[in-house]
Amino acid sequence: MSKWTEVVELAQIPVLGSRMIKTRDMDIAVFRGSEDQVYAIRDACPHKNGPLSQGIMHGTSVTCPLHNWRIDLTSGEALGPDEGCANVFPVRVEDGLVYLQLQPSEAAA
Repeated sequence: MSKWTEVVELAQIPVLGSRMIKTRDMDIAVFRGSEDQVYAIRDACPHKNGPLSQGIMHGTSVTCPLHNWRIDLTSGEALGPDEGCANVFPVRVEDGLVYLQLQPSEAAA
């Protein structure tokens, strides 16, 4: 059963930026939009595993820093003519803290 795991304070994520969260199984990029929307996606572009946490966020998507693939932060789908998908994670913000819903084997390290 999945549970909510506290991962970072909202204030520690720059507006239109991200923070990388390490779990036991993978790295997760947590992005903060201009109106404090928060998105969580596996920190690996579906093209060649580029670090999405280092990409540029615009609206609800991020551009991979390696080959300019745009990835939708809500679905994980590559946008445009590219094909591929990155895992996204449910996010909750409560009292200034960001929580992710992770599988038990992925609990934050």
